[in-house]
Amino acid sequence: MPVQSRELNIGFVGRMLPGAVQAQAERPDHFTRLGLWSAIRTSRKRLPDGRRRIWHVRRNHEMLLGILLRDLFRCPIRLVFTSAAQHTHTWGPTWLVSRMDAVIATTPKAGSLVPNTRAVVHHGAALSRFTPPVDKSTAWETSKLPGRFGIGLFGRIRPTKGTDIFVDAMLEALPKYPNFTAIITGDCLPRDRAYKARLVAKIQAHGLTDRIIFLGDLKPEEIPHWYRRVLIAVASPRYEPFGITPLEAMACGCAVVASDTGAFSIIVEEGVTGHIVPTGDPVRLAEQVEALMQDPERALEMGQLGRKRVLEHFSVEKEAAGIRSVYESVWQSDQPARAQAATPQS
Repeated sequence: MPVQSRELNIGFVGRMLPGAVQAQAERPDHFTRLGLWSAIRTSRKRLPDGRRRIWHVRRNHEMLLGILLRDLFRCPIRLVFTSAAQHTHTWGPTWLVSRMDAVIATTPKAGSLVPNTRAVVHHGAALSRFTPPVDKSTAWETSKLPGRFGIGLFGRIRPTKGTDIFVDAMLEALPKYPNFTAIITGDCLPRDRAYKARLVAKIQAHGLTDRIIFLGDLKPEEIPHWYRRVLIAVASPRYEPFGITPLEAMACGCAVVASDTGAFSIIVEEGVTGHIVPTGDPVRLAEQVEALMQDPERALEMGQLGRKRVLEHFSVEKEAAGIRSVYESVWQSDQPARAQAATPQS
């Protein structure tokens, strides 16, 4: 959104995410937070140049509302939907997606599972925010945690995120490499507290409470610092629609070991910027992480190549340009109707 708001006027409806906060602060003339009713009232009229307003929606109820406004109440809007799901939709969501004017898929697989896919646009990382440190060892020292190097897992603590898979892999790997410490970041919802408690008990039973550290839910501004500190970033979810953490980690110079889900096999170049392992396999995860622990210089090189890969293929600027291209194609398809509407009737 901060990049998009440099070129487009954006009305934002919903909870203010970090990107929305940044866009509002940087471009208050181009970015406006709207209540739902205000957005609906605004959408009853076309843009000053005659184009229809675009509603970029992400969820089922947003698609349904947009369809009602466009088709029942005849609001001059066009609907664009972003699809990241890696599974076949049920009939209800499939019908909703079929009524979109355009669909942006985040991966080729996601695009093959829905109708109306106009383009594949990968998510991107904000390279100005996620930057590598001058030196990983020095950066780790600022953590005040044991060892010379860090291994990090970023995201919520829950079974689907594979926190237990990471813990099991670390219980296998860490005793062999005393210079490494593992960190786990992210919120733990009440329903997952028993799950976390079991992990804590397992770590205690192995005597590694000082080397597998739960950092809790970090503030947005703290997250890049921890990416910079760790040498190796792990992403071990059992399922992920796309998955942004490997991008952020690579942008900060981390070697990445990730499970084979979401877009991870597209993001991580096997053997070059990291490794892809079978989903749900702590043994293979431990093996590939250990290969990097044995050779920190190789891990550093992978991190440097990872930053380069994100810069070339997965920047947020590239994502914003892809989305803008879809918007333009939607407006372009409206041109004949706009010209006809502007022609005086005899």
